[in-house]
Amino acid sequence: MDETLPPPPSTPVTYPEGVYDHDTFTVHRVAAQIHPEPNLIDAYPQTTYVPNGPIPNGPFVLPKGSYYIRNGPVVTMGGPHSANDGGQDPASGIPEAPPILTTFGRPPSITPGPTTIPGVPVQQPSSILASMRNRPLDPRVEELRGRRSPKSFSPTPTLGRNGFCRSSRRVTFLVEPVPEVDEDDEEDEELRSLHREDDDDLDDVDDEQHKMRLQEVDRVKSSNPQVNNVVSPRSDPRVRFLIDPAEHRQRTYSVVTGSTRGGHEQVWGVGPPYRRCARRVLPSVWVVWGGAGHLKHIAGVSSACSSSSASRAGSAGSLEGVGIPSLEGEVGCSDCAALYPITDEALLHNLHARYKRDQIYTYVGTGLVSVNPYRRLALYTAEVIHAYRSACVFQLPPHIYALADAAHRGVWERNSDQIVVVTGESGAGKTEAAKLVLQYLAAITPHAPNQANERLLQSNPVLEAFGNARTRRNDNSSRFGKYTEIEFDHKGDPLGGTITHYLLEKSRVTSQAPGERNFHIFYQILAGADIQTLKMLKLQRNLDHYSILKTTRHSPSETLDDRTEFNITKRALDVLGVSQEEQLDLLKIVASVLKLGNLTFTSVNNIDGTEGCSNENEYELHEVCELLSCDVSTLVGALQTRTVETRGEKVMAELSAMEATRTRDALCRALYNRLVTWVVGRINDAIKAKTMGRRRVLGILDIFGFEILETNSFEQLIINYCNEKLHQIITEITLKETQEDHLREGLDWTPIDIPMNNAVVDLLEQRQTGVLAVIEEVSLRVGGGKDALLQQLSFSCGGHSLFDIKGGRHAHSDNNIPADSFRIRHYAGSVTYSVHGFIEKNCDSLHRDLTRAMYRCNHSIIKDLFPEGNPRRTTLKRPASVGTQVLISVSALLRTIRSKTPHVISCIKPNELKQPRILESALVLHQIKYLGLIEQARVQSEGWSYRATHDAFLNRYGMLSLHTWPVWRGAPLEGCALLLADLPLTPQQYTFGRNKVYIKSQRAVHELEEYRRERLEDLAVLVQKTYRGWRQQQRYRLMKAAQITLATAWRSWKAQKYEMLTKSDPGAAKEARLSVKGWKFFVLAREEYRELKHRRKVEWASIIIQRAYINYQRWKFLMVLLSDQPNDSPADCSWPPCPPSLAELSLLMRRLHHKWRCHRYRLQFDQTARNRMREKVTASIIFKDRKASYTKSVSHPFLGDYVRLRQNAQWKKLAAETNDQYVVFADMVNKITRSAGKFVPILLAVSTNSLLVLDQRTLQVKYRIPALDIQRISLSPYLDDIAVLHIKPPTPTADLSGSQNLNPGCLFGSDEVKRKGDLVLQTGHVIEVVTKLFLVVQNATGKPPDVNISTEFDANFGQNSVLFTFKTAGLAEVAPGQIRIMRRHNRMEVML
Repeated sequence: MDETLPPPPSTPVTYPEGVYDHDTFTVHRVAAQIHPEPNLIDAYPQTTYVPNGPIPNGPFVLPKGSYYIRNGPVVTMGGPHSANDGGQDPASGIPEAPPILTTFGRPPSITPGPTTIPGVPVQQPSSILASMRNRPLDPRVEELRGRRSPKSFSPTPTLGRNGFCRSSRRVTFLVEPVPEVDEDDEEDEELRSLHREDDDDLDDVDDEQHKMRLQEVDRVKSSNPQVNNVVSPRSDPRVRFLIDPAEHRQRTYSVVTGSTRGGHEQVWGVGPPYRRCARRVLPSVWVVWGGAGHLKHIAGVSSACSSSSASRAGSAGSLEGVGIPSLEGEVGCSDCAALYPITDEALLHNLHARYKRDQIYTYVGTGLVSVNPYRRLALYTAEVIHAYRSACVFQLPPHIYALADAAHRGVWERNSDQIVVVTGESGAGKTEAAKLVLQYLAAITPHAPNQANERLLQSNPVLEAFGNARTRRNDNSSRFGKYTEIEFDHKGDPLGGTITHYLLEKSRVTSQAPGERNFHIFYQILAGADIQTLKMLKLQRNLDHYSILKTTRHSPSETLDDRTEFNITKRALDVLGVSQEEQLDLLKIVASVLKLGNLTFTSVNNIDGTEGCSNENEYELHEVCELLSCDVSTLVGALQTRTVETRGEKVMAELSAMEATRTRDALCRALYNRLVTWVVGRINDAIKAKTMGRRRVLGILDIFGFEILETNSFEQLIINYCNEKLHQIITEITLKETQEDHLREGLDWTPIDIPMNNAVVDLLEQRQTGVLAVIEEVSLRVGGGKDALLQQLSFSCGGHSLFDIKGGRHAHSDNNIPADSFRIRHYAGSVTYSVHGFIEKNCDSLHRDLTRAMYRCNHSIIKDLFPEGNPRRTTLKRPASVGTQVLISVSALLRTIRSKTPHVISCIKPNELKQPRILESALVLHQIKYLGLIEQARVQSEGWSYRATHDAFLNRYGMLSLHTWPVWRGAPLEGCALLLADLPLTPQQYTFGRNKVYIKSQRAVHELEEYRRERLEDLAVLVQKTYRGWRQQQRYRLMKAAQITLATAWRSWKAQKYEMLTKSDPGAAKEARLSVKGWKFFVLAREEYRELKHRRKVEWASIIIQRAYINYQRWKFLMVLLSDQPNDSPADCSWPPCPPSLAELSLLMRRLHHKWRCHRYRLQFDQTARNRMREKVTASIIFKDRKASYTKSVSHPFLGDYVRLRQNAQWKKLAAETNDQYVVFADMVNKITRSAGKFVPILLAVSTNSLLVLDQRTLQVKYRIPALDIQRISLSPYLDDIAVLHIKPPTPTADLSGSQNLNPGCLFGSDEVKRKGDLVLQTGHVIEVVTKLFLVVQNATGKPPDVNISTEFDANFGQNSVLFTFKTAGLAEVAPGQIRIMRRHNRMEVML
């Protein structure tokens, strides 16, 4: 060997005896590990030796051949064909045992073929190897498999359902993991600067070594022509592939990882430079050369879920067959636990590099980091959901769907309660993350009973409408906490769930900060409700009419969004089973809150000198009472007076204007807050599980984020306290308890310092001296105000290092704090709170006069909202304060989190501008620090990702080994050792604690789950096979007995018939039988009994056969129905024929199927399509079988605006003046003159309020007929397109009522011109015009107008009454030129 080559490894490697392919040469490094903990030999002296598995306190026995353990003694490989002739391990002295087959009884694969290797003698195939190949399966495996023949396995590994390699699973060698070295040409520009100097120096050394190795290859090939290529083992931690540049395009490369399970994976590549291709090899590999092809994606060829080092890889190759998700375009490191070194800057750079490529998700061990993209990404399609449902998560980029799938599998497969906790500050995207988790759960369970998944999904729009609002930091900010708990059955389908909400920010109902909005539902109603609904709610669309909505301006785009969201909310309420009456009552309460906010009070001096108040908006007050079905005097008394009880006497005192305003605001807040509680309860009634019983649940926690505003009040204190408690519990579960468990189990672990927020939590919730306790104490005092609160806070908390107040007692106190404020140093930053309103908001009490007034309302919901207003309730107990309620709710929530397995999603807000592709480093770095992502990454990187007790591990994975299946009766630790010996895990991937088993890589756990899933499938097939065989055997026995009975009866009948035919006198034979006496009589009686018994048996057999035939007919009919189903069109009348016996069943199934497809057909329509369908149905009711031209109009949709009048700016201005903004029809039509019957083209427009005739050029209004004045519409039954609109005659008082308010440009603006009479029109859309006029008049008057279809009818032309007569010549179609109209005195004849 040349002196320039690197020296060989310090410990020699002896290659095993065996047969090698002449075109392959394998180079690998084998390493073994001695486990110092636990000492199994001392603990279990009778421990059984495990072939091919770990030896307690000893070396690993590797199959076949002699190897050197690094810096250790020689180890002889296990198996009967070991090179050690003594049959005993020279290192440990353990006698050699026969080789154990693979987990499922598959013999190890042997690759035949001779190979010449320098320094290694050529081995020929021997009889021993031949006997190994032909060795039968283990008898225990034969018994488990039902004595079936062994399966044949091809050398090419196949991918399973979740993307795992499903070849032979026996590990016959151990491969040392190689540290990953990132590829500098794939690093982002910012990340490259961190490692540029080191990479450049390393590349120079690699280039020199690469050249020297190519020279060595040429020298070896010239000296030994039988060897095509040589790869020498080297001590460099990275693996290099040595390739002849002249032949690199004619060769293939197969890479086999250390966890190879038979066969090789073919890997294709892109060509030179080859040193770049090999930079990202995760474990040590075998490289096999030969064939034709080239190299590609060396990083991605290892087993996707089998190596612990692979779990720390940032990205690896492309993934075929998955669809949209792929690792090919991954940037940076997909798991922050794989970063080295793990620092704040490295994690920030990694998140920044991925965020710029729209890769917003990144793993931190088992957790997930989500950076808000502030725009819609194509990451949530059905194809993506299918990919994460059907493939291994480590073969796909990080995604929230992967975490949701892990939580669902934990409920379904592990039968344990799970919870998804979404954390982050306000605006980080927590609400959207929780919605995506729920969306994934609904998508993967499409066949949930009772549409539970759909109802759970539709609860989100309703809760967002009532509980979310736009703030400065978030356009859809959750102003309440929400915990959704979903129950699952044994199949993993949701059965129902419950929703718990926490602390609605009800102060937003009456006041909002500048630039923010009230809750979404207020804007949705005003923008999306139709005219009739707004009339019933006494509302107008203009936001400026409502005081509680005036804090912000509204853009047209937001109006469109609110209109769309209102339709979504209405549809969600329909899905949840809320009736139309309940929805209307619900909206009435929301409308009453809007109108209550408009009440204004002015001060009034009473006669006795006291100050009172009066309401200035009596009209608004009366409308509120109508909406709530409340007496006006009762509500006025509750708002403007107060009843005080002293010594059994009731004294009524009037309130001042300011006090009345506060009472009004308190009522608005209480109404809305209790309405939201009612909505949540109504949703729970719709989504709860219909059957009783305790099941496994999956919780989704979406709680309000940490907030630091310009002015922070009591709501921000409660919100931040909840976030402090949530951060505390998550840190304890994920970091603190994990480290304590490692130390308690005796693992080699160096504790990692974790910043805890226990001091802040104690400051807030400590009894008597905590901030919340002080606020509660001051609230209980009579006359307690902000001054008393500040004084008590300074006395109780002023000495705390995390609390600042004016005149604080600790050394770091800040005296620049305002006099009415205090400051707390939270885990996410310091927050200054203003104490204005603290006491009032904490008490949150509603006076009894208001509750009693609300209880007296006849509204169907109000009584449920104010149960304390019932006069029969005599309790005077003070309700719990807001602080007390929050403490109780948070304690219950923390107990819920502790009882479940958490999955944490850490949401990060990239910038304060809410703009995409902008990442503020200081802001993101601050969030990384206080979320504890660095500590999480370090614990996940240095610790063990999976732990389970010995019993639990054995119970779950015991079926994967023949030693532990079906029953293990020994010690659990010994069973775990035997089980792990048969599992494809390297020694570095697992270890033992005192009471638990630990696995390093989450990928290995996923692979074990896949093995277990496949094993369960095999066992299920075995059970099915056994049961089906038993069932067929029973069926065969019954059929055989019936066949014997039938054959016996037939033979008897045949014999009797033959006997009767042979006898000449049957009567004499019968008499002879009756005359028999003595013992012969008993013989004949016995024969008669046998005949009767035989006849009954024949009847029983015929019944069995008849039932079998009927069942066969049923099965055949159902199979025909399943294969030949009618289509989903409700108009399809086809149905498969059925036997007469199944006629009733077929009729019932046909009716059910028709109802189902009609329901499916109706669900396809949105609101616009429903309106059009309503118009079509109305046209059918009016014209079907009455108008000849109706048939042509059926296939043509009613478009309405044929001239695009709605987009005309001049029309918009004109419509605003006449209140005709909503156009339902507009087109050019012909007006027929009253005198001569001539056609005059005009522009006809129909709005929701009136019918207008416009000038087609100037758009000047010529005629404006209100919908109330149209009383009848007349048409002929022929193919003409003429319609006569009958107008109400003028009334004597018309001039005095409303004529002076009409527009002067309208022809029907006065009583005089109105006497011109009815309007005659001709249009090609006569069916559509009449139908829409019918609906407009019906909506305006409350009753449908008369539609007269006749050949003769009267029309009013001013002072004269004219008789219309229609005559036809039988034309198929009638054009306008083919119509002749003649006026003869009082008769108008229409000739067709």
